Amino acid sequence: MYLKIMDPVIVSRSEWNAKPAKAVEEMTNPVPYVVIHHSYTPLACNTSEECVQAMHWMQDFHQDVRKWWDIGYHFAAGGDGRIYEGRGWSRVGAHAPHYNNISIGICVIGDWTSNLPPETQLGEVKKFIAMGVREGKIMEDYKLAGQEGTDCPGDALYNEIKTWPHYYTTPDYTVYRRLAEPSSTVPPYESNKLKKRHLDAEG
Repeated sequence: MYLKIMDPVIVSRSEWNAKPAKAVEEMTNPVPYVVIHHSYTPLACNTSEECVQAMHWMQDFHQDVRKWWDIGYHFAAGGDGRIYEGRGWSRVGAHAPHYNNISIGICVIGDWTSNLPPETQLGEVKKFIAMGVREGKIMEDYKLAGQEGTDCPGDALYNEIKTWPHYYTTPDYTVYRRLAEPSSTVPPYESNKLKKRHLDAEG
């Protein structure tokens, strides 16, 4: 007897009452990369109410302070066991230089510098990636990455994803350079230039 692995619950933008994006640029699927982040701030959310508040906080911060078009991540994983839609599968993100239009950026909500997320939260991320592959949004031979040399995704979480299938030490975005060239319509601040570790609080 085989146990069916259930897909994660996806909370749509309308369900968490996201503000409209200021602008949108489409992205081609399937993508060759998945990039894992942590939020650092806000801290971990354990209930659906807390996770919705975290999504609002991140979107406000990214749009109003960073001056990005929208929340930077494609999706976020909450401690309530649900996946929250950010920019979605097919829009260019603002989460990792050179990878914004050839990757799915997933934020694991919380500060995972010293401690790991709960196993349930990590499990939802794994199931979500598998769903993305099955639905043709992520390539079957995708490469999984963190951002070594930056605050993101936190030391503990970064060490964890190094043990996951498809982890790739140094993704070579030049293989997809043509795809990764920034569009002339994307403002410079959408490139999300990350600082060195401990200099920039946002993953």
